[in-house]
Amino acid sequence: MPTYAYRCKNCEHQFETIQRMIDDPLTACPECKGVINRLLFPPAISFKGSGFHVNDYPDTISMVSGTSSKSMAAETSSEPDK
Repeated sequence: MPTYAYRCKNCEHQFETIQRMIDDPLTACPECKGVINRLLFPPAISFKGSGFHVNDYPDTISMVSGTSSKSMAAETSSEPDK
């Protein structure tokens, strides 16, 4: 069951409670019986791995020339030294 956080508008008392998702939200503060609001928190998202940044944000050189930085490095290394 999820844990929900609430804050009272009158006394600023903040508390957490465990409720089922289908339960109605609480309406009264346990301290002063004032009006309370459910607090919302952003979800915890964690991007891991090496592909996220590389795939979504390519080099500006590869966008202009149409080649990747890896293929450019391979071309320069295969040229014979004079």
